[in-house]
Amino acid sequence: MIGSWWIRFRRGLGRLVSGQSLQWRLALLTGLSVAVSVTFVGGTGFLITRWSLLDQLDQDLTRTAQQSASVLGADVDNLNSLTPDALGSSGSLLSLVSARGVAQSPAGQQVELPRAPEEIAIARLQSDTSERTVVASNGVEYRAVTVPMSVVDERGVEYYAVTYARPIETLQSTLGSLWIVMVGSGSLGILAATLTALWAARAVLAPVKRLSTAVKNVTQTDQLNPIRIYGRDDLGELTQSFNTMLRSLQQSREQQRQLIADAGHELRTPLTSMRTNVELLVADERSGMLPPGARSDILSDVAAQLGEFSALVGDLVALTRDDHLQRPHEPLELADIVMASVARAQRRGPGIAFDVDTDHSQVMGDASMLERAVTNLLDNAVKFSPTAGTVTVRLEDGVITVVDAGPGIEEDALPHIFDRFYRSDRARNTPGTGLGLAIVAHTVEAHGGTVKATNDSDGGARFVMRLPLIEVLEPEHAD
Repeated sequence: MIGSWWIRFRRGLGRLVSGQSLQWRLALLTGLSVAVSVTFVGGTGFLITRWSLLDQLDQDLTRTAQQSASVLGADVDNLNSLTPDALGSSGSLLSLVSARGVAQSPAGQQVELPRAPEEIAIARLQSDTSERTVVASNGVEYRAVTVPMSVVDERGVEYYAVTYARPIETLQSTLGSLWIVMVGSGSLGILAATLTALWAARAVLAPVKRLSTAVKNVTQTDQLNPIRIYGRDDLGELTQSFNTMLRSLQQSREQQRQLIADAGHELRTPLTSMRTNVELLVADERSGMLPPGARSDILSDVAAQLGEFSALVGDLVALTRDDHLQRPHEPLELADIVMASVARAQRRGPGIAFDVDTDHSQVMGDASMLERAVTNLLDNAVKFSPTAGTVTVRLEDGVITVVDAGPGIEEDALPHIFDRFYRSDRARNTPGTGLGLAIVAHTVEAHGGTVKATNDSDGGARFVMRLPLIEVLEPEHAD
């Protein structure tokens, strides 16, 4: 029963809290915590105060009861003289109960105290005392204390119990006032703590609010505006990281737009040429307008254009895909990659000589991606080297150097040589998609390396690709 009630309470509290904003949740939880603390401390203080006042009253009543017992112990007939004024408290009551259960009160006392078994037990046993709250015959609550008493006369020893009582109206009034003060001050404290927590939460969460607004603005307007940073705390670092993400997203978006624009421009040329040739073939099919042999030349041109188009699409896919982020890298012998790429380049440039020298450099990477990048460097060298020229390939400590025998690269083209679709003046009439070196830069960057293009001192272009080596721990030798 209690378990199910607790579960329902937790679910209700969870729904109440989860339906509010973060600052209201913090304020409500703070207020709830303060309320629990105030209730516990206030309730404990009230009970301790009540116990302390009752204990003090009981001690006072016990002293008066013992004094009355001393007076009555000398002569029981003195009972009528023990008036409230004589006992020092107006409204007080006195009762004398014998061991046989006979009760007596002062002659002028009209209000009677109810008899209790404790009084007879104390009278008979003549030990211990009793404190209790009783309701007298007039309907008023009294605090009563009973003490033992014995009377010695010529008939022997008589045993009695003396009960002395006072109204607790003053005590109840004091406790009632204390309760009102504690409830009022506690409520004000809880309200003040909740409002303070709400203000503090609003102040602390202001950067989060601005960050949330910025995210909504990005979602609704598609504008990647950075957020102002107001501090160097954790939220300031979060805002800075968000601004960095916005800048990266903006840069990625610009690159995507540029790639789409460049790809559209580059794809339009072979498509237009193929469309023209196909239209000629269709017209010739209807009218026979082409001279002998021209149809075969057009088909060869279409096949070449399809090959160029397929190469361009393949390079675009290789440049834009990010599957290298998912595919795990593995240890590779870089010399095997270089020799496989040289073999492919030799088939494409049968008249070109390759001067190759490699070491045993090992790297972590994707074999297919690295082989494509090295092959693109070698294809570029073959493209610009004259017939019977020599391409020099060196591998040392993870650094691949490729030097061709061509005319070199113009100085103004060096900063843009790895840009997508970039072609220098010397390369405009050469075949290719303009994406080979961009793929090289993309692959090397994905492997944590660098690539640089310069002109060799002996002529020709010089490309240097650096890849991080695998750290090999040397075995420890025992002395």
